[in-house]
Amino acid sequence: MDSNQQNTRPLFAYRKFWAHRFGPAPFLPMSRAEMESLGWDSCDIILVTGDAYIDHPSFGMALIGRLLEAQGFRVGIICQPDWNAAVDFKKLGKPNLFYGVTAGNMDSMVNRYTADRKIRSDDAYTPNGEPNKRPDHAVTVYAQRCREAFPGCNVVIGSIEASLRRIAHYDYWSDKVRRSVLPDSKADLLVFGNAERAIVEIAHRLARGEKISEIRDLRGTAFMVPRGWLPSAEWEAMDSSSVDTPGPLVKHADPYAMEGDLKNEQNSRLTVEGNAHPVRIVSRTERLAARQDKRAHTAIRLPSYEQVKDDPVLYAHASRTFHLESNPGNARALIQGHGERDVWLNPPPIPLSTEELDGVYELPYARRPHPAYGDAKIPAWEMIRFSVNIMRGCFGGCTFCSITEHEGRIIQSRSEDSVIREIEEMRDKTPGFTGVVSDLGGPTANMFHLTCKDPKIESACRRLSCVYPDICENMNTDHSKLISLYRKARSLKGVKKVLIGSGLRYDLAVRSPEYIKELVTHHVGGYLKIAPEHTEERPLSKMMKPGIGSYDRFKQLFDRFSREAGKEQYLIPYFIAAHPGTEDEDMLNLALWLKKNNFRLDQVQTFIPTPMAMATTMYHSERNPLRKVTRSSEQVGTVRNGRQRKLHKAFLRYHDPANWPLLREALKEMGRADLIGNGKKQLIPAWQPAGTGGVPAASTGNNRRTGPVVRASVQRQLRSRKK
Repeated sequence: MDSNQQNTRPLFAYRKFWAHRFGPAPFLPMSRAEMESLGWDSCDIILVTGDAYIDHPSFGMALIGRLLEAQGFRVGIICQPDWNAAVDFKKLGKPNLFYGVTAGNMDSMVNRYTADRKIRSDDAYTPNGEPNKRPDHAVTVYAQRCREAFPGCNVVIGSIEASLRRIAHYDYWSDKVRRSVLPDSKADLLVFGNAERAIVEIAHRLARGEKISEIRDLRGTAFMVPRGWLPSAEWEAMDSSSVDTPGPLVKHADPYAMEGDLKNEQNSRLTVEGNAHPVRIVSRTERLAARQDKRAHTAIRLPSYEQVKDDPVLYAHASRTFHLESNPGNARALIQGHGERDVWLNPPPIPLSTEELDGVYELPYARRPHPAYGDAKIPAWEMIRFSVNIMRGCFGGCTFCSITEHEGRIIQSRSEDSVIREIEEMRDKTPGFTGVVSDLGGPTANMFHLTCKDPKIESACRRLSCVYPDICENMNTDHSKLISLYRKARSLKGVKKVLIGSGLRYDLAVRSPEYIKELVTHHVGGYLKIAPEHTEERPLSKMMKPGIGSYDRFKQLFDRFSREAGKEQYLIPYFIAAHPGTEDEDMLNLALWLKKNNFRLDQVQTFIPTPMAMATTMYHSERNPLRKVTRSSEQVGTVRNGRQRKLHKAFLRYHDPANWPLLREALKEMGRADLIGNGKKQLIPAWQPAGTGGVPAASTGNNRRTGPVVRASVQRQLRSRKK
């Protein structure tokens, strides 16, 4: 990606907008009174979000707001507005440049509904956890209200909801394929992925008087164009709107092709219509440059919305093509028809450098909720107030997870010094700090500064995962920088303990026993959460997760180093029920494994098909997009009906008497009645406690890497083992 990096303007190299003379605000203003106290007559940019405003870099709107403020713009923020009218969207006046609209840190549908499509009883991003403070499909609704408030005003949408809905996508809650969020929201631009580069460039170009309809060249942006539009004459579109080509009259380029597959293109034609031409020797450098230039001016036309909504196979094909074009080093633009217009997606953004990421996280955040909330408790803030984000992105590629689709596979890490400075600032400024850092992490706890050994290989790679089916030989798995960070963090004055709360990638950790020893000896508070997700190869192969053998190797080292440290510590594994590719037998085997290993899970995860995830494609299309998609390609079994989903959930909570009637019935149907009884090798008893029959299976936790853990189960395990 070196050439791309050279053409990318550093994030903090722009000349500041004239309003920088006002200086940073204590908090981004949420009212006219606050604007007046800052001496503002208007806002240049107004951010609209479905979350409460917490001025901390873990919350997207605060991060984007402070970044735009650092560029010299006056930024206001409207949080959780009443979406039934446009009144709340007018309270800060008309923005001089644009509205920036987001649903918040989570997709609004995932935030509001459980895996069973039931409305959640609380919202972690709302004061006092109050539910129903944002609409369904919040990005679309908020953008429409902005249009009503000030017709003609520029509207830019972003965040994980917009990012994961930028093309036609399966929507689990309506059980249908929906259009891209762009035509529904009527936004001018969609910013996807990590938005810093694009949003800063948009703001400065609009400030210079450029029309938003003319901004068509920014990575990480999507927009609507007339059908068949191309940026210039040097561009060409490659058709990938079909998986069936009857009669190969013309051989089209393979949309799934790796770079190495293009060798045949090097064969030169020596004659044209019988006329000889001199042969010019073309150097490898020239050939690669020509190929790269052609790739940079090629867009892939995906099957249209109208096609994918009616044809699951074409949906799977579009999904696979989309995911193969996700590496910023080689991704091509994508086009998808929606009626008479196209959605155009530019390639993903270039990741931030360490220096740029440090700058973003060291902006003047207040590191607490806006004073307007008074003494109200905001659960999401309580969860992260004493944690520090050290990196972003994930190269794991788990098919059920949205992190890779949103943040990308290339790890962006902060410097050690920057992280240490934030810990010191948290220690000195955050009310209630007792000396315990609750987490140093991110999407994954132990991918800090892990990158491909060769930038050229990284820029050409089209693998969907760097660690599945095995860890790539080009992946650096050296944890020494993370070990150094841990040691410096816990040696800081006023810091008593540094815990690791983010999920651990244990297949990477076993490559560095020194890291496991450091972690177990100093940074585990009695338990450590990891996510095997399953024990059986059938579902694991559809999750792109390692086999349970990796877990066993990690557990051996974990237990060994815990004993050497004189500590009694336990692993808390996460598992997913009802994932595509899972059969009843797989869940039964998982339940038997749980019982054998004395695990009694208080909370379980049931698969939620989130927009654009590969596992969601499997759920909707019943095809496997991890391989080339054809009409006869591999089919994937899915768990759809309510009873089977409850059954898979019940297997994970085999110890709950409320689940025993359902499990007994299922075991008999499976021919495994031998597992009903009071023996040690039997799963559930034959007797039923009074008042427990017929109760539905236990409620699920959130299908997120940061889902809560009920500590009671850990305490029970500790007590039982001490006995």
